Amino acid sequence: MSTETENTTISASFMKHFEADVHTAYQQQGSKLKNTVRSKNNVKGASTTFQVIGAMSAQTKTRNQQITPSSVTHVPVECSLTDYYAGEWVDSLDELKTGHDERKALAAAGAYALGRKTDELIIDALKTATQTVGESTEPLTKSRILEAFTLLNNNDVPDDGERYALVSPAQWNQLLSIEEFSSANYVGETYPMLTGSESRKWMGIVWIMHTGLPKTDTTHTCFIYHKTAVGHACGQDIKTDISWHGDYAAHFVSNMMSQGACLIDDKGVVKMECLDTAMTA
Repeated sequence: MSTETENTTISASFMKHFEADVHTAYQQQGSKLKNTVRSKNNVKGASTTFQVIGAMSAQTKTRNQQITPSSVTHVPVECSLTDYYAGEWVDSLDELKTGHDERKALAAAGAYALGRKTDELIIDALKTATQTVGESTEPLTKSRILEAFTLLNNNDVPDDGERYALVSPAQWNQLLSIEEFSSANYVGETYPMLTGSESRKWMGIVWIMHTGLPKTDTTHTCFIYHKTAVGHACGQDIKTDISWHGDYAAHFVSNMMSQGACLIDDKGVVKMECLDTAMTA
């Protein structure tokens, strides 16, 4: 077999396995938040819409009388999609092709970059919410959490196990100062979909530690939200392209996707701007 044919065969094999590694890494650890919001896949076009469905009222009727339609409102919320890329030049490809650990490491790096972008889009959508509790001069306390919890309940946000909370590492440490949060007598198990993340269930809310939340020098913005309050749309799932550039004597590995996120229902999200400070037990 000629050297050219061998290189073609090796490159084709490398490309196939590399793309498979990228998809696996993205699905396993790429995004922490995609499964915590309302998702729509295989979107065609530059945007899509999510529907805000109003409340339905129950009615009575007499025998043989026609049921009166509830006329539930449907308000469309547009979600625009944007193309994102993560690429890298790869020299010494022969070594990379035979070194599976190195191949997977580079594939994971690209997947993680796109995963962080997915989470960034969702967090940016959460930032547009208008409901806020507490002051930025205060840490995350139990009383503030109860205030946010009450606000969701007053808005008739379902308490159905699909409520989530995002906090920074600083606020996670503050939560550990609350006995009910740190005690196994009150909290539930960690969640398989959040592998690699600190997570637990308390007050019917899945709490997730996330390092990508908005911050200033002294504060972080945390969120409590219901899954249906935020939408994530995907037009193109992760796709990998590998091309040879003779003038660089290297391959260029490009990972790409088309995604977007939007706030669907402002009533289902509560923001908490919290001071990053240690709390005493």
